[in-house]
Formats: sequence, C-alpha cells, structure tokens
Amino acid sequence: MAIAKAERLMNLALCLLGARRPLSKRELRDSIEAYVEAARPEKGGSGRDDSFNRMFERDKDDLRELGLVIETVENLDGEVGYLARRDSNRLPPITLDAEEAAALGLAAKVWQQARLAGAASGALQKLRAAGLPEEVDPYEGHAALEPRIPVHEAAFEPLMLACRDRRPVLFDYRKASAAHPEPRHVEPWALECWRGHWYLAGFDRDRGAERVFRLSRITGRVRSRGTGFTAPVPDVVTVRETVAGWAGETADRSALIRLRSGAGYPLRAKAAKVRELGDGWDELEIPYGHGLDAWLVEFGPDVVVVEPAELRADVVDRLRAVAKG
Repeated sequence: MAIAKAERLMNLALCLLGARRPLSKRELRDSIEAYVEAARPEKGGSGRDDSFNRMFERDKDDLRELGLVIETVENLDGEVGYLARRDSNRLPPITLDAEEAAALGLAAKVWQQARLAGAASGALQKLRAAGLPEEVDPYEGHAALEPRIPVHEAAFEPLMLACRDRRPVLFDYRKASAAHPEPRHVEPWALECWRGHWYLAGFDRDRGAERVFRLSRITGRVRSRGTGFTAPVPDVVTVRETVAGWAGETADRSALIRLRSGAGYPLRAKAAKVRELGDGWDELEIPYGHGLDAWLVEFGPDVVVVEPAELRADVVDRLRAVAKG
C-alpha cells in the first residue's frame, strides 16, 4: 500500500510539473492509472467520483506538505485547474555557513511547541537534501536557548494554509468594540506575531480595503470561499508595517493617561513622561497611534484616559461593549 501511494504521488507530481497549463480534476483523473482505477463503476458505483475526490485531495495535501507548490487556477468558465510551475519548485544551490545553519535550526525549534513541528523538521531535512552539510548541527552551542512562539488559536492553521495557497476565507470576527461577531470575507496575505499576539493581514472584500485581524477575536470555523485574489498582495515588509500600525506601534501624537501606582508596566516602559499624582495614581504621556484604545482596555480599572477626547471615547465604547458581553 505504501509503495502504491508513493507511485501515485509521484505520478501526480510529474503530471502537475509537466503540464503547460492548469489541469482539471477530470484531466488528472483520466491521466493517472490509480485514479482511473478508483473511478471505475465497479469500484464504487455512483460514489466513484467521491472516492476519487477524497483520494485526490489527500494526495494534493501530501504533495504540498512535502514542499511542492501547487497553484489553483480558475478559468473563464469557472472550472478549477491545478499546476506546479517549475520555477516555483526549484531551489537554488544551498550554501550556508555554520552561523546561518544555526539560525535556521533555532527558527525550526521555535515551532516545536506548535502544530508546525512536523513541517519545521521536514524543512530542515529538505535543506540537508539540497546541500546543507551533514556535519553542521543547527542546535550545537545553542542548547540553552528555548525560543518559542505559542499558537493556541484554532484559526492559525487554516489561515496559514490559506495564506500559502492564496485562498480567500470566510470567518466570524468580533471587534473589541462590538458585542457580537460579524462575518468577514478576506483574502489572506500573511500571519504576523506581534507582542505575543497573532494577527492576520489581508484584503477585506466587503470593505474593499486592507485590514488586520487579531486571531484571538476570530470565532467559529475558518471556511474557504472560492479561488483567486482580486487585490494585489504587498511584499512582506509592507505587511509587517501594516500589522505594527494596527497594533498601535506607529504613533504620530501623544496621549495623557492616569495609571494606578504599581500597575501597567508595559505602559510605563513606553511613556515619554511620568508624574506622580499621589493617592495611588501617576500621570503618563504615552505615544498615541492606531490600536492604543484596544491596548488600554486590557488594563481595565487601572487606567483612566485624560486626553485626547476621542481616545477616551473609544476606550469607553470598548468597555461598554465588553460589559454587554
């Protein structure tokens, strides 16, 4: 059975790599002997197409897990086709020194605490197959380092796959200022971890603009919706800047807040000025940018916004939404 599956995967990979245009499921089914066999009437009666579809989807996912970049393309008639471009599946010669290999090893080690552990280990194996010296130990000399990026949100894995495959998604999202979630139809660009929280940057189709979503506020299941993006995808540097801006890191003015003594150390670290008021309160001048209202709400009754008035109003609105449940 293992040999038969390996042969089937190899045949599928060769078909996708050798095609000059996207191939439909029907064309792939008629081109690969194992699929032809699975689709025979005597093999499943009226359910033969279901048997083939399940087998094909599993094989496609397995090839992607192995590192093959498979594109999904929709033609003018709405038929979906699949293609693996050679230029997207060719690695240049790998020439890494010991320090670079150690950096990659530590990066892979980050994911050992998450559901990407298998993919991270597989990536190192592929690098060794492409030329990473066997004598280079990525962990040697770094055993005391335990880098971790925690991933607890159920939305992380389906969104990661959607970003990789360029597939639009649909999910329910509850803004910090809203009592109930709303459906969002998004073309996902990239996931970014910022100050311990995961964010998705993408194009919101309903609003016709780029948006950033905090994964912890996504409720329910992430569903795939259609194929193909309608908006251009920016480079990774621009996406990181966008997440930083939405997370409140891009400040163009200042805000004045009162903070309970002994509380809010992250706010104190960002403060430009701190003045003791007495009676257990301090006054802080902190940078004010997009997302500051959501951050201040996390400190609850330990923070009071003095100015500007718009920031105070935003914080009050968010607190009221939280109180309503």
